Amino acid sequence: MISTNKEKDNCFIEVDYYQNFKHKQIVGGDVFLLHKIKEENRIISVLSDGLGSGVKANVLATLTATMAVNFISNSKDIRQTAEIIMKTLPVCKVRKISYSTFTIADIAESGNIRVIEYDNPPFILIRDNRQLEIQATPMKLSFNRYKENILNYSEFSVQMGDRIIFFSDGVSQSGMGSQSMPLGWNRDKIIEHVLKTVKNESDISARELARNIVDRAYYNDSYKAKDDITCGVIYFRKPRKLMVVTGPPVAKEKDREMAEMIDRFDGEKVICGGTTAKIISRELNRSVSIDLQEHDPEIPPCCKMPGIDLVTEGTITIGKLLEVLESNTQDEYRRDNAVSKLLNALMNSDVIHFVVGTKINEAHQDPNIPVELGLRRNLIKNIVRLLEEKYLKETKLQFI
Repeated sequence: MISTNKEKDNCFIEVDYYQNFKHKQIVGGDVFLLHKIKEENRIISVLSDGLGSGVKANVLATLTATMAVNFISNSKDIRQTAEIIMKTLPVCKVRKISYSTFTIADIAESGNIRVIEYDNPPFILIRDNRQLEIQATPMKLSFNRYKENILNYSEFSVQMGDRIIFFSDGVSQSGMGSQSMPLGWNRDKIIEHVLKTVKNESDISARELARNIVDRAYYNDSYKAKDDITCGVIYFRKPRKLMVVTGPPVAKEKDREMAEMIDRFDGEKVICGGTTAKIISRELNRSVSIDLQEHDPEIPPCCKMPGIDLVTEGTITIGKLLEVLESNTQDEYRRDNAVSKLLNALMNSDVIHFVVGTKINEAHQDPNIPVELGLRRNLIKNIVRLLEEKYLKETKLQFI
């Protein structure tokens, strides 16, 4: 989303987050929401931190984040939006107050970004391996006559390679009271950590950088988080491309076309399915061998083929992948098997091209049922939908 068409076509916006709940809490008081407006090519992300922790805080944060996404999506006045949100929140019976902080990032097609902050730690902008200060405009809110409430508004143009990092105070206050960090993990130290991390791994993804920051804050709290710890990262970069080929083509004459398609593809390459792998192996004259180091009793092992990054079994692996994506447990699914490898390939890619063969596999499907209802085809369609809606991936689906 850079101003010129040439640059815009080659820029992808990766938005992701990571979080740890407060020690002994099973529900987080921090909420992160993502919303993509396809018609306007806009992405809106919101990080909200509800008062306290646990269920009550989660309710406050969820209400705040949901209202923020809805109002900003409809281009409502920023000051009015903030005041409506704060007036709408339920009042805590114990503390007699309603309170939720938030950071809103609204990224437009033009390459412009608006950041609206209320009582969250200020965002960090990293450009050309250094931290760049953006002067925020303060806006006074009038919903509480007993307290001065200030909204900070920033607007600027992004560049390729920019990273925007924003987080709850569980990050900045981590380690507070310790000998090394009596006042917590201050902003300068966080910036220093981010710059060092990016220098050591220049192409680190938004997801991994967010996790890196949260893990460090968790370490600062001696692995017993004193508050909910959440970090969001927006990364403007060249898109990472992936092709996933699965299922034999509808006619044998198409085998060569499918093999050449994946052979010519400029990006990471994955084959799902034993029959598909045999076809491509035959057409490209490349050997296939089983990876004997995998020992997962539930998921068939991967195979190896020269020029292909990953070769997995088909229906079982894809079915389990869909289950993980639907349950939103990709961060917890860390088993060393074909599903986790395929999941990582998808999560670390931006533009994902699925090529799906439409020949019916008699082992999985009654040949009398129309191809449209084929098991593999429906699994892939559901995966495509989830990747677009929940993970903001750009997908292409081609049947052959």
